Amino acid sequence: MPSKTAYSGFHPMKVQVKSGSYADSYYRGRAALPGDPFAKAKAIAPGVAPSPIHDLIFHGGKTVADMQFQNLFVGDTQSWKQSDFDLINRAITTAMTDTRLNNVMVQYFPGKKISCTAAAPQILPGTKPGVVSEGDVVALLTRLHRAGKLGGSDFDATIFNFVLPSGTVLNTNAAATGSLADTGKRPQRRAAGSVSRQASSLNGLGGYHGSVHLKTPQGKNVTVYYSVNAFSEILPNGRENGISVFNRPWKNVVATLYHEMCEYRTDADVDDAIRAGNDPAGIGFLGWNSRRGEEVGDFPITAAGNDLGRVFKEVKATGKSFSLPIQFQYSNAVHGPEGPIKNPHSW
Repeated sequence: MPSKTAYSGFHPMKVQVKSGSYADSYYRGRAALPGDPFAKAKAIAPGVAPSPIHDLIFHGGKTVADMQFQNLFVGDTQSWKQSDFDLINRAITTAMTDTRLNNVMVQYFPGKKISCTAAAPQILPGTKPGVVSEGDVVALLTRLHRAGKLGGSDFDATIFNFVLPSGTVLNTNAAATGSLADTGKRPQRRAAGSVSRQASSLNGLGGYHGSVHLKTPQGKNVTVYYSVNAFSEILPNGRENGISVFNRPWKNVVATLYHEMCEYRTDADVDDAIRAGNDPAGIGFLGWNSRRGEEVGDFPITAAGNDLGRVFKEVKATGKSFSLPIQFQYSNAVHGPEGPIKNPHSW
């Protein structure tokens, strides 16, 4: 769990942020690797592509070729439309197993094939939260693990995706607000517009991924991986919450989920690198990361600048009759964002 001080120096990114937003300047201004001689280099202007300087470098950390995921919807059944629930789960499951999309990602797994399976999604019991912090998510994940409610998952290869309901504001604060506490009482909610100016979903944050070190009842150490994803939409007051690109919010959720799961797959232990602070040894926790601390989904958003439609696209699902709303990921092969391709790149 990154502490407040962990963000005071340079560190790799783990968040999805909108180009040009406050959250973008907050995180990208600190993004680099410990000991990186380029840490204070001038950033390349948004929209410049191809850009080989942003190519990803393998640092020896954990990657996940054969991964699993489970979507955990926060709030309660009244917080979710059945249609949104069904469409989100169908689209992200299809995207993560789509041959043409995986043909881009497989370049980061030399000599291997990649696969992905989905566990049954769940709507968690509770009430709709007004604000969710990273501290809230870590506390909830820890509680679910201790209660044995994460099933028989292979924790080493599984990411649990927390999906927030409409109107909930997401931030990266380490302190828990208690909004996801299992108390049986409805927590006090803050109006979306009343959240102070910080790196939150009200100023460009779409989601992030991380990990928690826990123990099993038998005393075995395990690492549990998670992502948390805003319900990106235009609020009734006209303010953007999250990164709203598509015409229907559920599509934005899918694009964020795709971003976070591709980053988990290629850079699972980024939180351990962040916890290491400015210790250069922290680089060893990283999988694929640019010299500017960017993960596979980060630079494409910067490259898109004010036209996010360049990299947030609906692409036809391979062998299906429907389209998938996804975000293009960075491809070393083309030195920039790349959409689905018929065949993997040959090296």
